[in-house]
Amino acid sequence: MNSAVYPIAVFFAAVFTNNILLTNYLGMCSFLGASREVKTATGLGTAVTLVMTVTTALCWLVYHQMLVPFGLEHLRFIVFIIVIAAFVQIAEIAIERISDKLYKALGIFLPLITVNCAILGVCLFMVIRDYGFLKSCFYGLGSGLGWMLAILAMAGIRQKMVKAKVPGPLAGTGISLIIAGIMAIAFMGLSGVIKG
Repeated sequence: MNSAVYPIAVFFAAVFTNNILLTNYLGMCSFLGASREVKTATGLGTAVTLVMTVTTALCWLVYHQMLVPFGLEHLRFIVFIIVIAAFVQIAEIAIERISDKLYKALGIFLPLITVNCAILGVCLFMVIRDYGFLKSCFYGLGSGLGWMLAILAMAGIRQKMVKAKVPGPLAGTGISLIIAGIMAIAFMGLSGVIKG
């Protein structure tokens, strides 16, 4: 297979068939918490995509240029978390300066990107799958866009369901989890089409 095509396949697989949220259920807390409005979901999805893309590239560089040469691969969890936390702090400061309205809309979810397990999961999967730098960058971008696609779809559905008659025991989180399950089935239905 052409090496230029393979990173593209990894990208599309990360968006659809290997969606970090809908196949591994990583990042569910902020997904359920911030998917009530499309506007908030768009802001958080954009922030997660940016953080996921950049931190995947940074973690690949740190892992292969610092940890592996010195035999410190066992420190990858701690180092990856430090890289993610540092970049999220920078992103939080930038968002506050650029758009105070978006900063307030994201509220507590912006600092919680630091502990979003989807971001750490992507960095760890990149190492486990032994992706090169280019594939890792495409994987990080695809995973971020896949997470954003899922939260936007959920926010759109939840906004439409405001007027729907949902049985009492299923209202709120219950119906959201059912919707997430149906979305996961729909995304995994593409698994024969795109493999990564």
